[in-house]
Amino acid sequence: MTEAPTTPGPQVRRKDPWKGLRGIQAGTLVMEAITVALSLLVIAKFDGITSTGAILVGALAVAMVVASGVQGKPWGVGLAVALQVLMIASGFVVFALGVLGVVFALVWGALLWLRQDLRRREAAHAAAS
Repeated sequence: MTEAPTTPGPQVRRKDPWKGLRGIQAGTLVMEAITVALSLLVIAKFDGITSTGAILVGALAVAMVVASGVQGKPWGVGLAVALQVLMIASGFVVFALGVLGVVFALVWGALLWLRQDLRRREAAHAAAS
């Protein structure tokens, strides 16, 4: 009697949840950069803007795009949070930036909670295995 050759079945690869979270964080930063850059037009039309305010808006938008590219680094989330703090603090120069900073800080608070929940779930999964 000959044995049938055993071929391994398809390997089920578990998707990396951290990769998805990093993508969400990077996407959030890009959307925030677009919002900040477009706010320059609105601020200029309704409130008027100084050259310092315009440079601040532009620098924040560029910094957010750059920060979106480093979300895979260990310090990437810290940079994103620091940008949120800077954006809220810039509300003293351009009030609308402070308002946008508070709104996006709430979004980042939800993302940080999601990150913590993912860590907790992975720890529970590892303990069960």
